[in-house]
Amino acid sequence: MMQAKAFVPGRYRVSVRTALRILQHLGMQVMCPCCRWHFRRFLPFGVVERTDALCPRCGSLERHRLLWLYLKNKTDFFAPNHSVLHVAPEPVFARIFRKMPLIHYVTADLSSTLASTRMDITYIPYKHNSFDVILCNHVLEHVVEDQKAIRELFRVLTPGGWAILQCPIDSQRAKTFEDPSITAPHDRARAFGQHDHVRIYGRDYKERLEKAGFTVKVDNYARDLDINVVRKYGLKDEEIHFCTKPLGTTRSTSNRSGRYASIPTLA
Repeated sequence: MMQAKAFVPGRYRVSVRTALRILQHLGMQVMCPCCRWHFRRFLPFGVVERTDALCPRCGSLERHRLLWLYLKNKTDFFAPNHSVLHVAPEPVFARIFRKMPLIHYVTADLSSTLASTRMDITYIPYKHNSFDVILCNHVLEHVVEDQKAIRELFRVLTPGGWAILQCPIDSQRAKTFEDPSITAPHDRARAFGQHDHVRIYGRDYKERLEKAGFTVKVDNYARDLDINVVRKYGLKDEEIHFCTKPLGTTRSTSNRSGRYASIPTLA
């Protein structure tokens, strides 16, 4: 391995490792719907390691593959002329969505270099009713003032528009567990399961979204699929929280006053 590295320039090593990993796992047993490649199996991944989790090619995980299938089969996401806000964009999605010529795709994050806009989710710098679609997945469990963030997502969504707002949920808990006094990373890891999480959502997550004004459909999409489909795509049972902003919504849920940016107009 050390001898091989000596012949591969540093800037190519990640690409070479990825290519070797792909070749090693090629097969026909499973398929990633995001990159459409076939493999013998998905790779293990996670702090608590999960089998059949990671796509060897594009890096998708179970929740990414589930969301891709949901967007494709249960929504109009791929129809033209949508304006889309993607908060904390996952690389596997951002690479594909940026190449879609018929949508206005805006990515935003507080610090990630993958995002085109630097943004605090509790103060979104866009006008009311700016986006037809919002994707925000596994973000709110990191946000101290999550109710502010949810209100802001509601504010910038167009009436009749929809958002998918996913979070890890402990279905055994009726109520969300949070404690603002827990701030040290090691204490958060012990209390919330990860050093940068600030709560564990319970079954009341739907109510927290509805409190901001959303109409929420909890879709058990994975449970409706044939077991062979679940195995083929390497999915796990995660409820989809499909949130819509009712038509005729006029009330403002802005967190503070100020100037807002505009998204590009359609060509």
